[in-house]
Amino acid sequence: MRAVNLDETLERFSEHWSPKIVGELNGQLVKLVKFKGEFVWHHHDVEDEMFLVVKGYFDMHLRDGVVRIREGEFYIVPRGVEHKPVAEEEAHVLLFEPATTLNTGNVRNERTRETLERL
Repeated sequence: MRAVNLDETLERFSEHWSPKIVGELNGQLVKLVKFKGEFVWHHHDVEDEMFLVVKGYFDMHLRDGVVRIREGEFYIVPRGVEHKPVAEEEAHVLLFEPATTLNTGNVRNERTRETLERL
C-alpha cells in the first residue's frame, strides 16, 4: 500500500485525453488525465462523472451553457447530460466515476479508450 502523489503520477505521462487509472474503490475508478484542446460531445446513459482540476482550468461545454472549472474545483456531470470538455491550455484533471464509464460515453471514435493503463 502506498499514497498516490498526484504531481509525480502526472509526470509519468504526457498524452492528452487518455485517462490513467490510479485507484479503485467500491466499483468506482479514480483516474488522472491531461486535457488540451477540444474533446467530443458525448453523454453517459447511466453514469455520473466527477471532474476535479488538479492544475490549470478547463471549460465544460453543456448544451445550455459553459462552466469554467478552475484548479482546486470540481464539477459533476449528471448521467444523460451531453457535455464536451475544452482546455485552451493543458489542464490536469482527476476523474471519479464508475468502472463501467467509457471515456467517450455514447460515442466511439479515435479518442475512445476501451482499456485504460493503470499507474
